[in-house]
Amino acid sequence: MADLQPFTVEHFRQFAKLVVWDDQKKREPEPWQLALVEDLFSGFARNLWIIPEGNGKSTLTALVALYGAAYSESPWIPIGAASAKQARIIHDQATGFVQRTPGLKTWFKPYGGYLRIKAIEAGGIGIEVFAHDPKTGDGVIPYPYALLDELHRHPDMRLWDLWAGKLRKRGAQILGISTAGEPETPFENMRDAIRNRAQSRTRKGAHLRAVAENEVLHEWMVPKDEQCSDMAAVKAANPLSTISIEGLTQDFALVTNLGDWKRLKCNRPTRSIAAAITDKEWDEGYSQQRIPEGAEVEVGADIAFKWDCTALVPLWRAPRFRLLGEPKILTPPRDHSSMHPDEIKHAFYELATAYRLRTVVMDMHRAEDIAAWVEDELGVTVIDHDHRQMKVHVQDFEAFMDGLRNSTLKHTGDQGLRIHVLNAIARRLPGGDYRFDRPAQARGVVHEQDRRVIDALTAAAMVVQHSNRAPSRRSVYEERGLLTA
Repeated sequence: MADLQPFTVEHFRQFAKLVVWDDQKKREPEPWQLALVEDLFSGFARNLWIIPEGNGKSTLTALVALYGAAYSESPWIPIGAASAKQARIIHDQATGFVQRTPGLKTWFKPYGGYLRIKAIEAGGIGIEVFAHDPKTGDGVIPYPYALLDELHRHPDMRLWDLWAGKLRKRGAQILGISTAGEPETPFENMRDAIRNRAQSRTRKGAHLRAVAENEVLHEWMVPKDEQCSDMAAVKAANPLSTISIEGLTQDFALVTNLGDWKRLKCNRPTRSIAAAITDKEWDEGYSQQRIPEGAEVEVGADIAFKWDCTALVPLWRAPRFRLLGEPKILTPPRDHSSMHPDEIKHAFYELATAYRLRTVVMDMHRAEDIAAWVEDELGVTVIDHDHRQMKVHVQDFEAFMDGLRNSTLKHTGDQGLRIHVLNAIARRLPGGDYRFDRPAQARGVVHEQDRRVIDALTAAAMVVQHSNRAPSRRSVYEERGLLTA
């Protein structure tokens, strides 16, 4: 190795084939692994490796971490993940290499309790683990690279963005590894963005190499959902030589959750099995039709002030189906202060200007003042839709799903509505019925709140369920005997 230049593929190969693995054997990196390392050493600032689970990406990254710490001056290689438990996977792999390989013990000293591996000869911090918390990771100055594991598990890309912003200080690089996540999450949005802005794309079978300015993406993915049961196609997306079609066939025979198989072994972005509505179901409900200006519509309204969104969703009866139009979605400050009621009133005004509002369907609990204003100022009938009754949630779910599946309910493709719809899960109730629910119940974590909002779906389901009933123009106040003719 003395005659070879550090941070070249051949130098790394010679280093890697000297380390002892957990089976007490030594082995050389595979060609596809060396191709990844070659791109990393060529100087791309941002590197993303998206590889199905079980292909040794964490082990390869542990080797890259040790190599970088061994051949850099004063290295500081942070390892970030969604949790400390996840981040220590790479750390523990690297520690194992050090403990099993005699020569490495003179180069490195692991401190297991501190989740750190000190580079004895090179100096510096060495390799250090950070759980996902941009506050604790703020002081990091990475060199020669920063490593982030299982990016699809991160609640957002703040740690990636934070460390990527510190690369220039020492001319460092950032490397993220992951399997696929759920569609339209921060990680998958970043993955899509890199693909879309790539200046060159090279595809060989299931492998895509996409290069944009100072960044490179490598991903292995089964091309289509329908091929996820074709073990030859799945093998093509799993590059490790020890993974065989026979082994994949045996694994597939034991699969109970096809969604997890598609995501983890086929590397296709896939929603949780608990998702109420799939991307395909929603996309098939798209219509190019738009609500005509001045048309008579009903509006579903879900009102919130602090954490959840306020959503107003118009519904128009087209000749052959009902059409959900572009919603008004209002996001509150989420700083423990409340959204001003005038913002909600203004949104109602905008809808009343565009269409003729026939009725507004809403849960009046904690929104009585808004309901009274709609009736008094806009002259629109308000129908109380009491979500404190579980049977109402069940009726909303059934009406919405029936309409979507039998094509009597369509939508205009609004992105905001799509996000809310696809966030929702189907919650099974004790009696066997289902309702729409949020994927997580906890409020108050601002950067996680966008993943739990389903308010536009709630509003849409209310007005769809009401539209199934016989029309009524009686005000909720009249029904309660609060107004007399």
